[in-house]
Amino acid sequence: MTGKEDVLTRARIDAALADLPDWRYRLGGLVTVFKTPTAAGALELIADVGRLAEEQNHHPDLDWRYNRVFIRFTSHDAGTEVTERDVAAAAAVSLAAAAASAAAEPGLYRTVEIAIDTANPDEISEVWRTALGYRKGRYGDLVDPYGRGPGVWFQQTPAPNENRFHLDIHRSKAESGPALEKTAATGALMNRDHAPNWVVVTDAQGNRLCLCTEEGHEPDL
Repeated sequence: MTGKEDVLTRARIDAALADLPDWRYRLGGLVTVFKTPTAAGALELIADVGRLAEEQNHHPDLDWRYNRVFIRFTSHDAGTEVTERDVAAAAAVSLAAAAASAAAEPGLYRTVEIAIDTANPDEISEVWRTALGYRKGRYGDLVDPYGRGPGVWFQQTPAPNENRFHLDIHRSKAESGPALEKTAATGALMNRDHAPNWVVVTDAQGNRLCLCTEEGHEPDL
């Protein structure tokens, strides 16, 4: 078991990532995608990751999509934060992936949250938590305990936007540039006042989303 004292600061996470080029930090976890030459190779890699997880007694969230394996390491017993165990596990998986001739494609790992504008999060959060079967996260957000559904967070503002729902789409800064430019090319309104941390995108009908390039949530839109 671990504890809050084992949680890495962002500075320590960034230092660790300097030696983990296959991985990115995302909302309390280390994430990546590995592409194998074949679907069978992906299954073999999953088996290797499983063996490592048993040896280390530290298990990732993992998703298999044909010849790609999506992986996220986080320490649930430390409040869904990154600890040294996650760093060690990520390094071991990268070695296994290299041995399996798998290519890292961390830019494919996107994290989507549902954001709700509200003047009083406490007034509504329990309804959403109960209906979804989620648990409370570290910032009052709601998290799927099985890592399947998108997170929900409540953007507190004294003047909720008329369109109270929007999506937050998280990428690392390394992969954000092309996504921003492709989105701008669709003709959407791009509010870059807070770039590069986040850009508010508004479509032709007034619907919003945020392209986020940091692990935190943006302040009031």
